[in-house]
Amino acid sequence: MPASVTRLRPVTVIIAVLALLVVLLLGTLIGAADLGWQRVLGEIFAEVTGGQSPLSAREAAIVWQLRVPRVLLAGLVGAALAMSGATFQGVFRNPLADPYLLGAAAGAGLAATIVVVVSPAAGGWVPPAAFAGALGGVALSWLLGRAGGGTGTATLLLAGVAVGSFLTAAQTFAQQLNTDTIRQVYTWMLGGLNVSGWREVLIAVPYIGVAGVILCVCARLLDVLSLGDAEAASLGVHPARVRLLVLAAASLATAAAVSVSGLIGFVGIVVPHVVRLLAGASYRVVIPLSLLGGAVFLIAADQVARTILPGELPLGVVTAFAGAPFFVAILRSSRGKVS
Repeated sequence: MPASVTRLRPVTVIIAVLALLVVLLLGTLIGAADLGWQRVLGEIFAEVTGGQSPLSAREAAIVWQLRVPRVLLAGLVGAALAMSGATFQGVFRNPLADPYLLGAAAGAGLAATIVVVVSPAAGGWVPPAAFAGALGGVALSWLLGRAGGGTGTATLLLAGVAVGSFLTAAQTFAQQLNTDTIRQVYTWMLGGLNVSGWREVLIAVPYIGVAGVILCVCARLLDVLSLGDAEAASLGVHPARVRLLVLAAASLATAAAVSVSGLIGFVGIVVPHVVRLLAGASYRVVIPLSLLGGAVFLIAADQVARTILPGELPLGVVTAFAGAPFFVAILRSSRGKVS
């Protein structure tokens, strides 16, 4: 479909929503515990109609306290990473930009590592620490970029690289202080959705929801920014303010996702590119469809992670297997375009 498409077509939205509903249902019906998809479907029908469930109380708890919140959390994290990736690619005009570009991953990793090193049993503090660390990493990148001479994309990008390298070095140093915790930290960094109920979903929803609304509303402004700063200013848009707003929203969504799932790569690169290929390059199309497509992609990937082997695979491994070849294809097709 040509890049000139600037509005969401109803049929495209309907297809994306149907795909999301399908993976949501499959993620609920199928899991590591063999409950039988027909019986799970009967439980859902009984819950809706008030009828008799074919599942025991324990089996019903598996469905409603483990499977459903995990599927919803996967959708939230996938949506957050995909729309953030689309935003970063738009702001930096780089098809390989991802949600962790401004030090969010390094900040989250350092904060999570410190919590684990200080108190290995305090696993409940890892999500809030990772959230604070991700936001802290982005804030440091922004402040360093300002100190380096402005808020331009090149300065901000270099600041993000510098902050990320420093925080990663600090994380490695912290790990070496207590090598017994390396396995625990490494497991978190590979990413996963090991939920124990609805707590993680309730943590992530407000932040990702607010960020999603901001980014969808600002999608038109990203289209204007793609024309160049001078052209955007002539149309009444303040480029620096727009960048600050959308990068803050994308970083907020990324921090919320990282806090509940660890580090999951490639979602923010693969999904926006697929959307551009199928539906057009306007951010009024790319951001909302990336939100839906990211949810579909990560729910499907998590389904593979928890069912393909007797022991659950880290979700980040599955997304890497799917995303790495795609990343290479993007790199080859973008030769000469990436700066």
